[in-house]
Amino acid sequence: MRWNLLLPGAVLLAVICLVSFVTHQPLKGVATEESARPTADIDESVQKVNLFFARRWAGEDLQSAKQTDELTVLRRITLALMGTVPSLEEIRAFEQDRGPDRVPRWTARFLHDRRYAEYFAERLARGFVGVEGGQFIVYRRDRFLNWLSDQLETNRPYPELVREMIGGNGLWTDEPEVNFVMAGYDDGEGFNENKLAGRAVRAFLGQRIDCAQCHDHPFDHWKQNEFAGLAAHFGQLKLSPVGVREDRDLKFEVEDRNSLEKKVVEPAVPFGEKWEPTEGTRRERLAAWVTHPENRRLERAIVNRVWGLLFGRSWIEPVDDLPDPSGDEIAGPKVDGAKHPKTMKPGEQDLLDVLGADFREHGYDLRRLIEVIVASKPFLLESKSDVDDASRLDRMKEHFAIFPLTRLRPEQIIGALLQASSLTTIDQNSHLISRLIKLTRSNDFVKEYGDLGENELEDRAGTIPQALLRMNGNLVSETIDAKPFTASGRISQMAPDDTKRLELCYLVCLTRRPTPEESAYFLPVLEENRPQRRGLVVEDLYWTLFNSPEFAWNH
Repeated sequence: MRWNLLLPGAVLLAVICLVSFVTHQPLKGVATEESARPTADIDESVQKVNLFFARRWAGEDLQSAKQTDELTVLRRITLALMGTVPSLEEIRAFEQDRGPDRVPRWTARFLHDRRYAEYFAERLARGFVGVEGGQFIVYRRDRFLNWLSDQLETNRPYPELVREMIGGNGLWTDEPEVNFVMAGYDDGEGFNENKLAGRAVRAFLGQRIDCAQCHDHPFDHWKQNEFAGLAAHFGQLKLSPVGVREDRDLKFEVEDRNSLEKKVVEPAVPFGEKWEPTEGTRRERLAAWVTHPENRRLERAIVNRVWGLLFGRSWIEPVDDLPDPSGDEIAGPKVDGAKHPKTMKPGEQDLLDVLGADFREHGYDLRRLIEVIVASKPFLLESKSDVDDASRLDRMKEHFAIFPLTRLRPEQIIGALLQASSLTTIDQNSHLISRLIKLTRSNDFVKEYGDLGENELEDRAGTIPQALLRMNGNLVSETIDAKPFTASGRISQMAPDDTKRLELCYLVCLTRRPTPEESAYFLPVLEENRPQRRGLVVEDLYWTLFNSPEFAWNH
């Protein structure tokens, strides 16, 4: 009987000691280990980007916003690379780190974290294969995601991944890269060569040519016969008992729009014919052409996409409808200014050319590209300005003289929500049950909140159902509940005083400390309640912070 009384007390005492250590003492261990070093030679590359923007802002008569604080930058980095906010554990370790170049070192550390590989793989996969699950028997998006995250974790050169996706053979389970072409397979019709051609050019070259499938593009230089020549590269795809393979006896036929008769179309490329080798399968030749070092569209496309994933807005919008590179324009009809509002002045390079050339010259290293962008001035600017001229502020936003305010994507909101429910980092080292709960809850929340699909970088307004889900959803209620093992419960019971409670709530939810005005408002609310009601008050504070615009926006 005595043990029945003592055991709960002993467990509670152990929890109190552990939580007090987490919330009050400097955090050590995994959170402070240096698992990676930043790339050594990025300074010159960063200076090139900064020089580009200095000239651009001067030419537009713009003064950039001030540099923001490093905790805000830390939040931007974790949201962009891992789809979540930093944990209290990580915040404490970051603030204890007094060494030089703290932000670059932590960027490198996150780029060596499995969470980056998995999250960024999902973001890139949306452009490569879309979001649909497809036919499970012959298409495994989950296997493709695992493969892509493994490639990001080992940091393979980007063109190697593209070549394997376009030219790969085998079973979609054993050779997951072939799921790129299996995404274009229909059980009743076979491979859709037109869909694959349009997807390949959009995903890897950043240009939309789908319109030319049926007719010459009315606003651009793309011709129907050029589209057919690209599609013919997928015309010998065959599904066999051993998976995807090439059948050289197959012919690719299209219907002539004049005679309505079928005609055989041979593989051809619309430009850069010398880049396409004469040896190899049709898809291998197309892959070599797409990834040829002189095909600047490849580097420009991935740079624009990565820029968009880091800032929430691509340099050129839409992210996959870029103009031809300067000097490589193709003759044909164009609508002036339809694609590129950031008009280049004579002799001026585009940002995508600056970063693209640097990306190519340094081995198509995606990690390095991200490090360069994160270290550049636009990423470090404040998202607010004293400018009260609306047109000038719009121009500042257009030219990234201010960090863009962008709405968090659904998976970022749920990632931030789940991480804010824990004082320790939820990652690959977390308990299996914690990771399974996060995966299940994330998938359910994204479906209910509204998945943005593959066009996730489009600016869309929030909806009333989304706001109601954040305010009244079961997940939010469970997350803010002040239980012994939730963040709100630990903070309410273990923080030494109300000032510390308020500070911890703000750090965990918003990655910052409360302003004097916020402290003046909330501290009396905390102080006037008895200890028995403290948990409920912290729950209310958590709910308020979760539903603030600041929580749901990148800034």
